[in-house]
Amino acid sequence: MATQTKIRKSDFHPVLRIVVYVIIGIFTILTLYPLYWLAISSLKTTTEFQLNMIGWPQNPTFRNYPSAWRLAQFSTLFLNSLFFTIVSTAAIILLSLMAGFAFAKIRSKFTGFLHGSFVIGILLTLQSIMVPLFLMVNSVGLYNTRIGVLIPYIGMGLPMAIYLCTEFIKSIPDSVVESARIDGASYFRIFSAIVVPMAKPVAITLAILNVAGVWNEFMLINILVSSDALRTLPVGILKFSGPLAADYGRQFAALMIGMIPMVVFYLIFRKQITEGVSAGAVKG
Repeated sequence: MATQTKIRKSDFHPVLRIVVYVIIGIFTILTLYPLYWLAISSLKTTTEFQLNMIGWPQNPTFRNYPSAWRLAQFSTLFLNSLFFTIVSTAAIILLSLMAGFAFAKIRSKFTGFLHGSFVIGILLTLQSIMVPLFLMVNSVGLYNTRIGVLIPYIGMGLPMAIYLCTEFIKSIPDSVVESARIDGASYFRIFSAIVVPMAKPVAITLAILNVAGVWNEFMLINILVSSDALRTLPVGILKFSGPLAADYGRQFAALMIGMIPMVVFYLIFRKQITEGVSAGAVKG
């Protein structure tokens, strides 16, 4: 009978533990210091930043934040980012779970071909399809529309999402689905009552990936819309890299405004994020 070996702190040599803690500490500092530097720099005026780029501000001011907010019209941009993120993420999770269930549990002679057609999208880079995507969106009259942004967002997120959902749902015993079918349950009933609750870990994983991806997305939204009423936060922040590039206080404040929602998202859902990443791992 095989015995399971548990690794304890006492199994490590004290010197090795010190080395590990030092390395972890160094990486932690390298990760957090840029955020700290960005935060304190956003509290400086441009003149003070030029005189003191690293140190704590002598006269901290929050005036950069409302000024940057008004200048870039962040009220509209924030709502647009929120709309595209929520709708795209919800659609990707729902559609990928439905497709994953079909590919994993409702097999036919076309299953392999259809699944491969979706999964091959993982190999496509955004840069390789930007021009044809723009031409297609423009030719069907969806340029400068919300649906013209949502469809590419959802389409770009589906390949990886379908792959993850298919592999996860495959781990659900076929006997569960077969028993439900014998009891007279439809596939829709099986999907909504059995598969969706059991697939919660992979759904959380997809939410994490897509919320961060869509919120920070820049290239697609920049080429698919030209109206300020439809643009998102990353495009608004771009305004501070032009004529306002030398206005460091407002520039850093704008960057902080774009970053704070993701930090808040992590702080609120950190437990679910940790559980989702660990439990949503693909089973081989």
